[in-house]
Amino acid sequence: MAKRGQPVRLAKITAGRRLTHRLTELGLTPGVAVEVLHDHGGPLLLAVRDSRLAVGRGMASQILVESI
Repeated sequence: MAKRGQPVRLAKITAGRRLTHRLTELGLTPGVAVEVLHDHGGPLLLAVRDSRLAVGRGMASQILVESI
């Protein structure tokens, strides 16, 4: 995942089918812009589309991003 405040684009989800489906339902799809709002221990708070999502670090480690 990216550093706090750095806008990135979701490149790929490397998780299994169930977790990939869950993340897709939350709006985390390839090509979407994502920004980390909070990453001080515990889950990451992400800005995705017009929403904020809390994503555990295990899930976040399976999300590959690229610079915008």
